[in-house]
Amino acid sequence: MTQTILLAAGGTGGHLFPATALAQELTRRGFAVELATDERAGQYGTDFPARATYQVPSATFSGRSPGAVMKTLSTLSKGYFRARRLLEMVQPHVVVGFGGYPTLPPLLAARSLGIPTVLHEQNAVMGRANRLLSRFADAIALSFATTKHLRRSAEKRSVVTGNPVRDAVVSFRDQAYAPPEAAGRLLLLIFGGSQGARFFSEMMPQALAKLPSPLRWRLTVVQQARPEDVAEVRDAYREAEITAHVAPFFKDLPERIANSHLIVSRAGASTVAEVTAIGRPAILVPLPHAIDNDQLENARRLEDSGGGWCMHQSSISPEFLAGRLEELLGNPDRLAQAAAKSKAMGNVYAVNRLADLVADLAGPDGV
Repeated sequence: MTQTILLAAGGTGGHLFPATALAQELTRRGFAVELATDERAGQYGTDFPARATYQVPSATFSGRSPGAVMKTLSTLSKGYFRARRLLEMVQPHVVVGFGGYPTLPPLLAARSLGIPTVLHEQNAVMGRANRLLSRFADAIALSFATTKHLRRSAEKRSVVTGNPVRDAVVSFRDQAYAPPEAAGRLLLLIFGGSQGARFFSEMMPQALAKLPSPLRWRLTVVQQARPEDVAEVRDAYREAEITAHVAPFFKDLPERIANSHLIVSRAGASTVAEVTAIGRPAILVPLPHAIDNDQLENARRLEDSGGGWCMHQSSISPEFLAGRLEELLGNPDRLAQAAAKSKAMGNVYAVNRLADLVADLAGPDGV
């Protein structure tokens, strides 16, 4: 009998991408994989490698007012009963959660039905939903040996696997970094995580417009922007005489990472995992005002390794950023050194370790 594994992941790239990696590996091992997610997952297309995909009602605590809290609890309660019915139908051998409040209903339902559960934490700071779920999860997979806010009671059930990266990323692992050549094209990739960032839409065209003309004319910019910002960003680059490709989402992002000379991005866990798996230098601008400063921790890990540079959004001006970009783009050796250190930090075996953990919990029957 083929064993079924249910993956529970919120509908953002930070959660879906490592879930995709695990789904690909489990499928290779003969498991059937199904996905429980929320309505946001549709923006990434329908190519998640699952036998079936289900939407489970969920919500995030976004306000402290009694009304907002009650509304969120009501939605999560509906999600719990929907998830329980789903698990009774699917009968998975293991349920794997990838963090975020959308994983609460399936994991709590699995707990109530006695189904083994695994949590995966992508960040160097354990998220609030995972902190709650870690009280009872059978196993907790960490991306970093030192993970902030990991409960002491959960330490014995924790194992460091790393953050899984998709097959599409691993396929570019062996593509060597090619430093920019004198007077050659400069390929700059800009993205704000899976959903773009207004800050980059405003800041990057201004900063790049301040570069010296000989450098500016060599640039080819690939930038991810929110749909409502795309036209404005394109116009700004056109006015600055900079070749640019701007879109809300790039399905071939791993290839674009591999072909870039320098990356400017947010510092989500999946972003850092994919950039380092391929081995490219990056300027990371952590999302400010995050509750747990998880992106700041991620960015600092890359900077400490020598594979990139962490910049605080509050300290960035167009003039400052232009100067930093001119310095880095004009120093191919420094970029190459950072690329090598970035690659040394990358972990392409995380998915195997996580799949081993899941397979052990599933037991030997049927696979």
